[in-house]
This record gives sequence, C-alpha cells and structure tokens, in this order.
Amino acid sequence: MAYSKANIASIIEKKRKNDKEFKKAWDDSREEYRLIGEMTALRKAEKITQSSLAEMTGSRQQVISRIEKRENSPSLGCFCNILNALGYELQIVKKGNTSR
Repeated sequence: MAYSKANIASIIEKKRKNDKEFKKAWDDSREEYRLIGEMTALRKAEKITQSSLAEMTGSRQQVISRIEKRENSPSLGCFCNILNALGYELQIVKKGNTSR
C-alpha cells in the first residue's frame, strides 16, 4: 500500500473554515502554545535547565519536559509557579491594548 503526503496545514485550514467548533478549539490552543513557547524561551534565555527549573518549582524534570513538548497542559497555578521561578509574572491585558 502506497502512502501519500498529507498537507496538514491545508487540512487544518479547511476544517477551520467548515467547522466552527473545531475553529474555536484550534484557535484557543494556539494561544496556549504561544505562552508555553514563551515560557520555554525564557527558561533557555536565563540558561536554566529543565532539572534546575523543576527543583526551583518543586516539580520533576519530566513534568517540565512534558509541558514544553506540549504533551501536558499545565494548570494555571503550575504555569504561574514556573514563571515566578523564572522571575516573571503572568498579566491580563485587554485585547487590542498595545501598551504592555
């Protein structure tokens, strides 16, 4: 049986256009991925290993790894705890507000 290449981006975009529920779920997940990506970039910029961050937060290295690989979604408390350990905080800003 021959396999064919699938254009995942095209499939997702088509599904987003035709399924409002999927579109909302997909779009909502993008913000979560963005935040986790920023958290990972901050950890790396601070030259903190996953193991060190886990120690600082009272977690295990595997927990940090799974969050960064987006295998697990952290609770809000866990996410804020990680940011705090990195020296950052989470803020809520009204959409469209460009002054951060």
